[in-house]
Amino acid sequence: MATAATFDVTDPATGDVVGAAADAGPEVASAAVAAAHRAFGGWADRTAQDRAEVIRRISAELLAALDHIADVIVSEQGKPRAQALFEVRYATQWLDWFAEEGRRSYGEVIPTHIPGKRLVVQQKPLGVAVAITPWNFPVAMIARKLAPAMAAGCTIVVKPAEQTPLSAVALFEAIDRAGVPAGVCNLVTSSDPEPLAAPLLEDPRVRKITFTGSTDVGKLLVRASATNLARVSLELGGQAPFIVFDDADLDAAVEGVLMSKFQVNGQSCLCANRIFVQEAVADDFTGRLSRAASKLRVGPGDEDGVDVGPLIDAAGFDKVSAHVMDAVDRGATVETGGGRVGSHPGGYFFKPTVLSGCTDEMLCAREETFGPVAPVLTFRTEAEVVDRANDTRYGLAAYVYTRDLGRAMRTSEKLEFGMVGVNDPMPASPTAPFGGFKESGLGREGGHDGLEAFLEKKLVSFVS
Repeated sequence: MATAATFDVTDPATGDVVGAAADAGPEVASAAVAAAHRAFGGWADRTAQDRAEVIRRISAELLAALDHIADVIVSEQGKPRAQALFEVRYATQWLDWFAEEGRRSYGEVIPTHIPGKRLVVQQKPLGVAVAITPWNFPVAMIARKLAPAMAAGCTIVVKPAEQTPLSAVALFEAIDRAGVPAGVCNLVTSSDPEPLAAPLLEDPRVRKITFTGSTDVGKLLVRASATNLARVSLELGGQAPFIVFDDADLDAAVEGVLMSKFQVNGQSCLCANRIFVQEAVADDFTGRLSRAASKLRVGPGDEDGVDVGPLIDAAGFDKVSAHVMDAVDRGATVETGGGRVGSHPGGYFFKPTVLSGCTDEMLCAREETFGPVAPVLTFRTEAEVVDRANDTRYGLAAYVYTRDLGRAMRTSEKLEFGMVGVNDPMPASPTAPFGGFKESGLGREGGHDGLEAFLEKKLVSFVS
């Protein structure tokens, strides 16, 4: 079902309108669920090999349109073009992985104590899935949910973030070119997600809800899913500690912070949010990090050589500003950055910022900043920093830099986070489970766990 209503999409670097997207209401959302429900039986009955071939064609179409899709991401999300190109390629990694993993949704035969009886466990697709995705990775986050759903035999309805609908449209154009059967993949764009909640989350035909976004919204989705006991997967907020011990390679640690903290301008749930540095090397490390951060070039993502683009909107800019002001008011020192980039007053550009003298009570250490601010906190002992790192309601990702193998093993085992990068600022992979502890989510994406999130076990008992 089409809709004549549209809404404008703006460039966060300039505030200019860069396009328009369909502004769907509840009727369109309900029609998308109905289309997915009609297509489910035929798609589930296909062999895993057939589904894999279709998914691989989507991957190929994304690569064929790589430059165009990257341009769309830059125009509405703002990230530098090199990062946008990386995102599209990263999306294809998820598609390629699950195209193959879907062929391995093995069942099992269970021995029994009754002669002549056989227990066979089969893996069956759940049904219609609804995916609600964020604006920070507007193509990759859809691919991360769509690929395992399709591989498992589910059909899907995607509701992208209202800030970045055009990237989703570009992805779905690739899906159309790949020849995906009608109804298997459905896109619903809207300027206001609230009216779509009932048709997308409470329809009894929806058997799976998968969401990436804030913890507060995730809790609302869990409540909505209870209406029909739909299965839920959630990848929510983070408050990642980045721990630098005194024996670490400081140059590698600085490079790790730059990669983790300033990718997507700090607008990632995985990014380092609290930089814990052991006292003996704190001054040296902070100086190195400040010098490196001050060299990052800020500007529109379509300009050559840009490292850091704009924040997504005014609310994001105001939150980052408030965190910096709170830290300074509480005694922190701005080593570099600290405010708006004056050469681009029309956009939401914030200077890459390093703060020293930070404490656990500051907003930047208690809340997810979601911006280019690296607060440095010092610690004395291993036990102390583990306790402080774990003192959060979140538990998505953590990072440890040390050359001591025993210390690496001890701290990685004690940190209450779903992913720990030891001397690795980018631990996530399509081949491994992705998700968090505590209020950072439910379930896992990636690896065989990501496929099983869209499968239901079915027992068949045979008596001969």
